[in-house]
Amino acid sequence: MNELAKFCKDLKKDFIPKTKDPAKPVRFWSEKDVLDGRIVDAFVIIFRTKGCSWAFKSGCSMCGYFNDSMWQDVSDDDLLKQLNLAMNSYSGQKFIKIFTSGSFLDNTEIKPKVRKEILNKLTNLTEKISVESRPEYVTDKTLQEIKSIVDSNKFEIGIGLETSNDFVREKCLNKGFKFDDYKKAANIIKKQEIELKTYVLIKPPFLTEKESIKDAITTVEKIKNITDCISFNPTNVQRNTFVNYLWNRRKFRPPWLFSIIEIIKESKKILKDVRIKCDTVGGGSIRGAHNCKLCDRKFLDAIAEFSLSQNLNVFKGLDCECKEKWLDQLEIEDLGFGSLNNMYG
Repeated sequence: MNELAKFCKDLKKDFIPKTKDPAKPVRFWSEKDVLDGRIVDAFVIIFRTKGCSWAFKSGCSMCGYFNDSMWQDVSDDDLLKQLNLAMNSYSGQKFIKIFTSGSFLDNTEIKPKVRKEILNKLTNLTEKISVESRPEYVTDKTLQEIKSIVDSNKFEIGIGLETSNDFVREKCLNKGFKFDDYKKAANIIKKQEIELKTYVLIKPPFLTEKESIKDAITTVEKIKNITDCISFNPTNVQRNTFVNYLWNRRKFRPPWLFSIIEIIKESKKILKDVRIKCDTVGGGSIRGAHNCKLCDRKFLDAIAEFSLSQNLNVFKGLDCECKEKWLDQLEIEDLGFGSLNNMYG
């Protein structure tokens, strides 16, 4: 176990999850998304499971979703109760997205028979279902079982690759898998004619702002012929994580919104017809991607609008006096040895 993995594990040794009802999901809501080129309503469910298996071993440096997990087994009956409770608020949305704070395809988190019951209930209600998984759980057997229930063109699997750089993924993120593992899973997904969404992280810890821009764009270049969709996730500071540890010591600043837009613009040149999304969790707060309080809202609105329209014109005319601080950071941060996080918080 490397030093970062050990540190991530040690951060959880005293973690005590809050008492939660295993029969109630973490959250469920409706939001806008895109389906076959149309903007539609999507229904989102976050199941409360035992948690991500990788988080139990050590966990990713930036991921705090284990805070919402039970941290113990959840019965099959309770998982189905969560589904039924959420579906009481379902109102015919054409797109259903399932999250578990882990991997929907992990048999120790959601047993195959429960997965089948969930998919059987949803497949006739909606036009598309999206789930997430780590690459090690993507197997021909599991995907064939899913395809026996859901048409392959109605199913999407999201994988958190984060970066194509193995060194960054291991030494900065502690993801626990390599780029080749992602490509192997992607090949299985493509062979089964299922759609692939790839999550790319913007600003891993230890990377400067400029390095993080380059890393994201390089990753897009390397996966442009592999993925059907790219979802950018700007790093936000979540409780009980290594990133939170750095942030509390003023050694990490979430990315600038200027950086996100720069990455989106350059990525669209590379990807052309491949859809790009960006989910700016915590945007506009000191724990999320931000510029300054005067311009955050208009930048966040433009990013959200682009995610639906794919129209780069939404970024035209976006400017603010704080852009000079961002440009200064890009120019001199290599000389700052971390101090620029304090200057440009």
